Amino acid sequence: MEGHCLCGAVRFSAPDAKDIGVCHCGFCRRWGGGPLLATHCGTSVSFTGAERITVYASSGWAERAFCSQCGTHLYYRLLATGEYFIPAGTFESNDMVMTSQIYVDRKPDYYAFANETPMLTEQQVVEQYGFPPEDAKS
Repeated sequence: MEGHCLCGAVRFSAPDAKDIGVCHCGFCRRWGGGPLLATHCGTSVSFTGAERITVYASSGWAERAFCSQCGTHLYYRLLATGEYFIPAGTFESNDMVMTSQIYVDRKPDYYAFANETPMLTEQQVVEQYGFPPEDAKS
């Protein structure tokens, strides 16, 4: 799958992935003003225009990146595994499907998705993936 930032300065290629996961945690909502809708792309992602990528260490286990020219959110990456989660809207493909939602107990009441997906609470995410609980300040 091919994708790029708003201005086109950063382009990327990732393995074909059709599943979109939604994260409702406070970090993701603060980062983008709403839930993060992202595709799990694994570790095989290649970038051109990497000099325009700015990385922010958002926690002890992950980093987030954006285009320094236009501000487009480019990825959330797990430090331990190097796996990338790339915002679905940055891909040129529109044939993806929402398949899961996490941190559903952190979701505010002002939005809801009609899609029927598996939904994990913060505690279930902690138990399943080993991530520490979200920081209370988020």
